[in-house]
Amino acid sequence: MLIEKAGLSRRRFLQLAAAAASVPLLLPRDALSQAGPIVKPLPPEWFVDHGTNAEMRWDAVRELGRLIPNERFFVRNHTRTPAIDARTWRLAVSGPGIRRPLSLSYRDLERLPSCSLESAIECAGNGRSFFGSQQGTPASGTPWKLGAVGVARWRGVRLGDVLERAGLRRSAVDVVPQGLDDPYVTGGVDYGRVRRPLPVGKALDDVLVALEMNGRDLPPDHGFPARLVVPGWIGIASIKWLGSLEVATETVTTPWNTRWYPGLSVQPVKSAFELAWDAALRAGRRVVLHGRSWSGHAPIAKVEVSMDGGARWTRARLEGANRERSWVRWQLPWTPRPGRHELLARATDRTGLVQPATVPFNEGGYQFWAVVRHPVTVA
Repeated sequence: MLIEKAGLSRRRFLQLAAAAASVPLLLPRDALSQAGPIVKPLPPEWFVDHGTNAEMRWDAVRELGRLIPNERFFVRNHTRTPAIDARTWRLAVSGPGIRRPLSLSYRDLERLPSCSLESAIECAGNGRSFFGSQQGTPASGTPWKLGAVGVARWRGVRLGDVLERAGLRRSAVDVVPQGLDDPYVTGGVDYGRVRRPLPVGKALDDVLVALEMNGRDLPPDHGFPARLVVPGWIGIASIKWLGSLEVATETVTTPWNTRWYPGLSVQPVKSAFELAWDAALRAGRRVVLHGRSWSGHAPIAKVEVSMDGGARWTRARLEGANRERSWVRWQLPWTPRPGRHELLARATDRTGLVQPATVPFNEGGYQFWAVVRHPVTVA
């Protein structure tokens, strides 16, 4: 179990005490105004700006540790980051699957027993561009390479605790979280606010209603004042700017599990080099190739790297922690020869799931988990 029970920290106690005298302390300054679809700065050396979305540059993370700092974390928005006042915000819990409807304030959640977990969040479309560039079948949508993923330490309240507080019924089947961002409109159709059903079994397992990210209040772009974190599952399940939880006694469908992301839940295994795309390297000089691999199913068992386009494979050395539903770092030394090369990284998780050479195409460009061919030039 990834969730770790914890008492009220000294820092949190002091925050609550301060909030009693000055309620606006609960409202981050960044949430008070907004100039664009994304609030935080997006320096080009850290991000590829996709408009409403921002992709992390893998060549900029080598100096970072396991956790991606809040200011460096990728952003996936369907519309734009909303400005929400924590003083008036409420989380509504309702539906036939509970006995007691709830309206929980930010402080109500703070008073519940806290938990923390380390988990990856990854957009289901991460790697979408490779359907076109590697397999000749382009998919529509944000042309992510592999930078729509990040790992953070999240703290908050177990979703299961919230549901039990509401008197969860045995007949409950699905929990439908809904965000407070603007309704999503495309093709002239208003699909309403982002919402996606979550099976009760998963909701009671390891899902978190997160209030903190890496030891700080959630930034606006990452869900302030509260978001779900659904370990191992596609990013759309981890609803940001959480406003309501509808508990149903039957299977629920929404556009976000029928029109988009149909049938998708657990993320497959993937790998990425901490290296610029089409990097220029010096011939005859030993370099150490670094990267990270991850899987929504299990920790990584091994990572193999090919420096010649897949003709030969060498096992990389795993470094540091290798936790479930997070990622592991790895490295391999290489003395390159002049010319064009394709570097490949292939991970296997502990369930035996191995990255394939190709994956079947889907119209949404979801879950591209084939081995990515990373070009470099050596001179």
